[in-house]
Amino acid sequence: MVNKDEYRTKIILTAIKIFSRYGFKKTTMDEISKALKKGKSSIYYYYKSKEEIFEAVVLYEANQLRSHLTTAIKEVDDPAEKLTNYIFVRMRSFEKLSNYYNAVFDKNLDHYEFIEKIRMHYDREELAIIRLLIYLGKQRGTFKVNDSEYTAMAIQTMLKGFEVPMFWRKRDLNNESRLNAILEVIFNGILNK
Repeated sequence: MVNKDEYRTKIILTAIKIFSRYGFKKTTMDEISKALKKGKSSIYYYYKSKEEIFEAVVLYEANQLRSHLTTAIKEVDDPAEKLTNYIFVRMRSFEKLSNYYNAVFDKNLDHYEFIEKIRMHYDREELAIIRLLIYLGKQRGTFKVNDSEYTAMAIQTMLKGFEVPMFWRKRDLNNESRLNAILEVIFNGILNK
């Protein structure tokens, strides 16, 4: 007897590889069913469409990202280290979670309602995490900030700006050096003191 939850997960894990290889537009249900070595009807029993599978894939990867970020934040106690871990794990995870990244940032997927919901949720969740890390650092006297909300928005904006060259020209950049430069600006600013 087939465990329905296990089979759903198997479909998702298989679809992750197919979507990553071909992208959302070029992936077909035939390719997913062939990779599973099952007929399309067995997939349609669990998911009505390719879009529904892609949504499940993106949500699965979003949960993976959330789990990695939570672990990275909890590993250390110092607020500056928490923020550093958050930034490094966030950027490295995006490289691995290509379907989630594409859902959040690919403008060709704008017309799918679930994509917009995922984007909005991602932005709100990320802003809340960064704001909490800034607030914690301010409370402990580690960070000197006037407004946790605006500081969190500025950091989120910097990270989003970093994503474009990071994903368009992966081989041309030393991402670790760029991330360290961002952290240098965040923690030390650019003014002589």
